[in-house]
Amino acid sequence: MAAGESSTTKAETGIVLGFLEEAESWQLQSSQFPSKVGGKPAWLSQLDLPGPKQLECETCHQPLAFLLQVYAPIVGQDRSFHRTLFIFCCKTPTCYSHNDNRCFKVFRSQLPRRNDFYPYDPPPDESTGENENDSDVLQSGVKLCRVCGCFGPKSCSRCHIANYCSKEHQVIDWKAGHKTECGGNGTSNPAGSVKHGFLFPESELVTEPEELPEKEHPLGADEAQTNLDCSSSAADALQEEELEEMAMHETEENKVFQKFKERTAPEPHQVLRYCRRGSPLWVSAKGIPNTEAIPRCPCGAKRIFEFQVMPQLLNHLEADSPQASIDWGTLAVYTCEDSCDQGHRYSPEFIWKQDFTGEQPAL
Repeated sequence: MAAGESSTTKAETGIVLGFLEEAESWQLQSSQFPSKVGGKPAWLSQLDLPGPKQLECETCHQPLAFLLQVYAPIVGQDRSFHRTLFIFCCKTPTCYSHNDNRCFKVFRSQLPRRNDFYPYDPPPDESTGENENDSDVLQSGVKLCRVCGCFGPKSCSRCHIANYCSKEHQVIDWKAGHKTECGGNGTSNPAGSVKHGFLFPESELVTEPEELPEKEHPLGADEAQTNLDCSSSAADALQEEELEEMAMHETEENKVFQKFKERTAPEPHQVLRYCRRGSPLWVSAKGIPNTEAIPRCPCGAKRIFEFQVMPQLLNHLEADSPQASIDWGTLAVYTCEDSCDQGHRYSPEFIWKQDFTGEQPAL
């Protein structure tokens, strides 16, 4: 045993945890197939990007901001050799109603190993000297919004170079400096030279298996009930309704929240939990979806749980304000069980937002 190594026996759970780390910009480019939080999306397929209407908050109808992406290929399935899931969210705090997912969108993009955009062999582990994510145009020719990095079908009427997803983002860019740097006649400074304050801070999302200490003698439900029943001889004198009231003192709500806290305590900085075909770790007994609440994929296949975003991520988004802030308890992402082939198109998937109840504080 190495010096300083814990003697506690640990067991892997089959769940992969995600943590944030700083990274160089080239490591977060599309050609490196990154998992990351914030910044602009590192698009996988370079065609058929989600349109402005698809990336619009269903509550306030403002453009959504890129939250994170998870590179999650499916081993043994050629059409999903490269596979990335993208989450976008609204930046308007008032849109975050309790257990309401209308301020989020999630999309799946996948490609076979031999495709139109990337080499067959793995990417080099060094910088190529180019910053793809600061470019206004993908290699496929698709134009991107200077503010958010999403599909930008609109352009500045003066320089015809600056591209935007919406009028709202054109106004943001105009106020941020494009008004003075736009030279007209086809001249404009590159998108990366202007800071708009719209994007979340960018970090790499790194993963490692979850490990939990093995319990030598876990207390089973029957044993726990026996201990409760035998804890005091005075219980025999209590009326049946009083016993029932005592038994209900620890509500199901508290049990679920306590399980959440105990499970995350060994790795308090985790921002993501990944386990395709697994189950989410809920923060509350309320607001858990039943089978009917998870819509099937348009291909007809059912959607299965793939990963969840943890509330700890909120600490890194720099989105707090004195009035209100964006918030969630956990975000559970469900994807097509077959990971169906949609070609270059980005396939909408399903996200479930669960919030803390008023009985528990946010973490």
